[in-house]
Amino acid sequence: SHLEAVNPVVGGQGRAYQDLDQDLQRRETLAILIHGDAAFTGQGVVAETFQMSELPGFAIGGTIHIVVNNQIGFTASPRDLFSTYYCTDLAKMVDAPILHANGDYPEAVMRSMHVATDYRAKFGSDVVIDMVCYRRRGHNEGDEPMYTQPLLYRNIAKHPTVREHYTGLLVRRGMM
Repeated sequence: SHLEAVNPVVGGQGRAYQDLDQDLQRRETLAILIHGDAAFTGQGVVAETFQMSELPGFAIGGTIHIVVNNQIGFTASPRDLFSTYYCTDLAKMVDAPILHANGDYPEAVMRSMHVATDYRAKFGSDVVIDMVCYRRRGHNEGDEPMYTQPLLYRNIAKHPTVREHYTGLLVRRGMM
C-alpha cells in the first residue's frame, strides 16, 4: 500500500512529457497506474491524486487505473476495508467511469482496457478498471491466508486457475 505514493509521481511525469512535447491537448502521453484493492481505497494519496487530476495545472488528459481486486486486503475481508459497495467507488468523486472485469477471463480484461483507452482518448479523463480476481497465495512469503481466511482459501484452492479457464475456453472454441 505504501507504493501508492507513486501516483502523483506518475501524473507529474506524464505532465512533464506533455509539457516538453508541447502537447496542449494532453493526448500523446498516457499514464497507467496499477493498484491493489485495499491500497486503492485505503490510501489517501489515491483520493488526492484524483482530486488533483481535475485541476488545470495538474491535468494530464486522464489516467487509466487498473485495480487488481483480489477481494482481500492483506488479511481483512472487504467489509472490514472500505465502507462502499465496491473498492473502486472512490473514483466516483471525479465521475470517472468504473469498468468491472472478471480476472478469470483475460479477454474480458483486455476488452475493458480497450474501452478505457477509447474513453480516455475521447473524453480526456480518468478511467478505472476493477479487475475482480483472487490471490491464490498469501500477501507475501510470510503470510499463510488459511489462518485468517480459511473459508475463502478453501474455495480458492478448488477454483481453476486463469490458465485452466482460458485453455478450456480456447479448446471449446476449437482454437486449441
